[in-house]
Amino acid sequence: MDREQLRAVQDPLKQQYRHDATAALVTLKADSTLGEGVTCSVRTGAALAQAGLHPATGGDGLSLCSGDMLLESLAACAGVTLRAVATSLDIPVAGGTVHVEGDLDFRGTLAVSKEAPVGFHAIRLRYILDTAASPEQLTTLIRLTERYCVVYQTLAGALALSSDWETA
Repeated sequence: MDREQLRAVQDPLKQQYRHDATAALVTLKADSTLGEGVTCSVRTGAALAQAGLHPATGGDGLSLCSGDMLLESLAACAGVTLRAVATSLDIPVAGGTVHVEGDLDFRGTLAVSKEAPVGFHAIRLRYILDTAASPEQLTTLIRLTERYCVVYQTLAGALALSSDWETA
């Protein structure tokens, strides 16, 4: 997709959202089904993924770790957003990778230490790009990628998170 094709797709949506802000409000959904042992299955767009415990918490390594899936979501979102921003700004990017890594202290999730956080305490992104873009263009590209990446912004900011329960 080139710049003009991207604009042709996005411009009508932008106009619609300017005139009707409620049209831009979308609720994305995901469900998991509890599986055997300590696993659950999550339907992705293309397949069924089985998630389980990370080996550092007693898992066998055969199921996907939800922490890995979170980082994979960030890598995917940043990659797609980077492509869209590069296309929109006409910054040539022939290819590349988005490398994401995050640090966990499993003492928290295993209730070994109340002082150890449950969850990631640091996440780092590294963009390795095949491009002839100038340093200024790359600075802008990364800044806008992170500004418009849904997963990045969700992780970087506070959000309203709630839960509820019911019986089947």
